[in-house]
Amino acid sequence: MTLKTRLLVVSTAGLFAAAPAVAKPLDGASTDVMIQGFHWNSASAGGWWNTVKNNAAAVKAAGFTMIWLPPPSDAASTQGYLPRQLNVLNSSYGTEAELTQALAALNAQGVKPIADIVVNHRVGTANWADFTNPTWSGCSAVAAGDEWPSACGNADSGEGYAAARDLDHSQANVRADLKTWMGTRLKGVGFAGWRFDFVKGFAGSYVKEYVTATDPWFCVGEFWPTNYFDANNPNNWKQQITNWVDATTGSCAAFDFATKGLLNDALTNNNYTRLKASDGKPAGGIGWWASRHVTFVDNHDTGPSETCGNGQNHWPVPCTKVMTGYAYVLTHPGIPTVYWGHYFNWGLGSSIKTLMDIRKNAGLTSESTVSIQRAESGLYAAIIGGKVAVKLGTGSWTPGTGWTQAATGTDYTVWTTNTPPPTGTTANVEFVCNNGTTVMGQNVYVTGSVAELDTWSPTTTKILSPTAYPTWRGTYALPANTTVQWKCLKRDGSGNVVWQGGGNNTVTTPAAGGSITATASF
Repeated sequence: MTLKTRLLVVSTAGLFAAAPAVAKPLDGASTDVMIQGFHWNSASAGGWWNTVKNNAAAVKAAGFTMIWLPPPSDAASTQGYLPRQLNVLNSSYGTEAELTQALAALNAQGVKPIADIVVNHRVGTANWADFTNPTWSGCSAVAAGDEWPSACGNADSGEGYAAARDLDHSQANVRADLKTWMGTRLKGVGFAGWRFDFVKGFAGSYVKEYVTATDPWFCVGEFWPTNYFDANNPNNWKQQITNWVDATTGSCAAFDFATKGLLNDALTNNNYTRLKASDGKPAGGIGWWASRHVTFVDNHDTGPSETCGNGQNHWPVPCTKVMTGYAYVLTHPGIPTVYWGHYFNWGLGSSIKTLMDIRKNAGLTSESTVSIQRAESGLYAAIIGGKVAVKLGTGSWTPGTGWTQAATGTDYTVWTTNTPPPTGTTANVEFVCNNGTTVMGQNVYVTGSVAELDTWSPTTTKILSPTAYPTWRGTYALPANTTVQWKCLKRDGSGNVVWQGGGNNTVTTPAAGGSITATASF
């Protein structure tokens, strides 16, 4: 699980870069919450960009910081997932002028628009593969083995997609035009980030290249794990998804389909044992690498649209348990996403906003700690970040004295507390440093802004242990409820020091003790 940064060789601790004034969601512990700004039927009536524009202020007032919008380009399908002329921004959702106005309204509210990027496949303008805007002549843009008999590109770097031509991302002209479309055309009309569609269809290394070239505010990929309907394989699900995030070197998050599947089972069958892994952590992807997992209850593919039963319904949470799902997603780590239909069409907006306000006021983040108290048939209970307690299911449980009930609904209750931890309370922080290149005789250490980490000493004794190269890990007790800046460094046998490049890493230790993992890379 890596996030590549460049190496910086220094001899003192005085060259640390200041953290940016406003951190991007993947820079560290994120407080962002995203809304999916459409549902499956949004394009059917036309004028959707106007609907988005007219709700920009409401999206901001709800507390959303990002909005994922549907594919903006001309397409052969109403919903936009069979892209045709990428550079033509008139679509079933409205005209380019209407799109630009909607994006301007969102940006004026401080809400970052995230475009649905479909680059795995494409259809021709008039036939199978006559690509225009941008124009790709010949057959090499289409991966070998595609349904088009004339395809003559290199082998596909991922799974095939039968409804359109599988693009050959190894072709330099294809990649160059995609970068121009994203970085110039889409950013030019006001988009700030990308949601990559069907990322199983092409190698994650290409996503890394597109992200590097276009510098999005946020990036997330849609990786449906194989056998996703099989609720007995959550570890396999999250391994597949995490492998893809690794392939992007951590430059992109992924939708947490493992948590989605486990929630489906828990909420459908009252089997809340599914939400706790054998190591005591959340059983979904957020239990492995929370800051790179985007959680959700349902989306345009998995669930209904304007009303229960209306939409695709490929893998829905039971309609009566949607708010129970949000009580989990909006209190737990990861970057939560709320579905437009649930917020604006189902009459759940007020209840969802209450949970979002709890998350914000408690300072919960994508990396908040989770202390699972109960996970059994009919009951799940956890304390998150030492500030929020949540109970799901029909069983009885309370967090005890010092807690105030803040939200309740069918099969869920949420409490908050402002009681500070006792003096001297510590939290265990597992520091993970991913060393891009391993040299014999080289050791990896951690140092930082508190005495427990030797206060930025280049001769720190806080050594980490190699696990599966190139990953090094070590756990140290730090003061609870404290924001700590830190960095990885490595020394060879001669004492030469190499510091992790870029700005300082930041971790906030749990308010009531407990454990948290902080990850960085050379």
